[in-house]
Amino acid sequence: MRFRLLAAALLGGLTFTGTALAQNWPNRPLRVIIPYAPGGPTDILTRAVGQHLTETWGQQVLLDHRPGNSGHLGTAAAAKLPADGYNFNMVGISFSVAPSLGNRTGYDAQRDFVPVSLIAGVNNVMVVHPSLPVKNVREFLALARRQPGALVYASGGLGGAQHLAGEYFAHLANIQMTHVPYKGAAPSVTALLSGEVMIGFTDMLVSAPHVKSGRLRGLAVTGPTRSPAIPELPTVAESGLPGYAVTVWFGMLAPAKTPPEIVNRLQAEIARGLKTSAVRERLTAMGADPSGNTPEEFAAFLRSEIAKWAKVVKAAGLDKAAH
Repeated sequence: MRFRLLAAALLGGLTFTGTALAQNWPNRPLRVIIPYAPGGPTDILTRAVGQHLTETWGQQVLLDHRPGNSGHLGTAAAAKLPADGYNFNMVGISFSVAPSLGNRTGYDAQRDFVPVSLIAGVNNVMVVHPSLPVKNVREFLALARRQPGALVYASGGLGGAQHLAGEYFAHLANIQMTHVPYKGAAPSVTALLSGEVMIGFTDMLVSAPHVKSGRLRGLAVTGPTRSPAIPELPTVAESGLPGYAVTVWFGMLAPAKTPPEIVNRLQAEIARGLKTSAVRERLTAMGADPSGNTPEEFAAFLRSEIAKWAKVVKAAGLDKAAH
C-alpha cells in the first residue's frame, strides 16, 4: 500500500512538473533549423509560422539555415541538439526517404525526432520547355514510350522533392527518363528556361510565374487536387496517370525526448496560427494548403510516406547511388 501511494505521489509530481514546465515555456528565443537555403518555400513557411509565434509569446523564433545533401545535412545537425524545448527543425519530403538510405543521412528518422505538426502541403508543377512537342501528360507519356531514356528532367538535387516526384512518375508510368541534378531549385529552373533540359517537376512558387508568362509549359500539378494558384492545370492523375499524387509537404520536428507537454503546446499554437487570416492568406498565395495536424496524426502521415517512398527509392536504385 505504501509503495502504491509513493508511486502515485511521484506520478502526480511528474505530471505537475511537466505541466508547470509547459506553462512557463517559452521564456527565451526558439531556434528552428531549416535544412535548405534562404528564400525557398521552407523558409517562407517557417517565417510565417514563426512570426505568429513571436507575436503570441513575445519570444523570437530564430531561423538557422543549414543547407546541403538534399536537406539531410541540416536535419542531421538538428538530431544532435538538446531536447530542451527550444530547438526544432523543419523537414520536407526528403525526410521520408532517409530510412531507405541507410546510414548516409547522418540521423535516424524514426529514432532521433518526435513529430510536432505537419505545417502545409504544396503542389509541384510538371513543366516542359515550350520546344518539347507535347501539350499534356498523355502526349508526354506517348513520347517517352517512343524514346526510352531520351527525355531529360532536371531537379534541385539528388533525393530532393523534384527528383522524387520525377522518379515516382517514371515508376508508375513504367517509362525511362534521364535525371540531371542541379545544385538547387533555382539553377534547375534556369536550365529549363534556357532549354538545357526539357522537363521539370518544379516548385509551385518558382514555376507559376513562368507558366503564366509562357516561358514554360505547364502540363499538370503533382498533388491530389488542382491548385488555386494555377486552377487551369489538371492533376497528373486526372490527365493520364491514375494513382499519381505527390504533395511536397513541410513539417516541424523536435529532438527526441523533448517534453511532450511542450510539443503539444507548440502544435496547438501552430494550428491556431494556421487558421488566422494573416498566416493562411500568406500560405495560400504561394499555393500551399495549411495543415496543423496533431503530433499523432503527423506521425501516422510520416509512416505512410516512408513506406510509399521506400518502393520508389528501391526501384530507382537510390538506395545504392552515391548521395
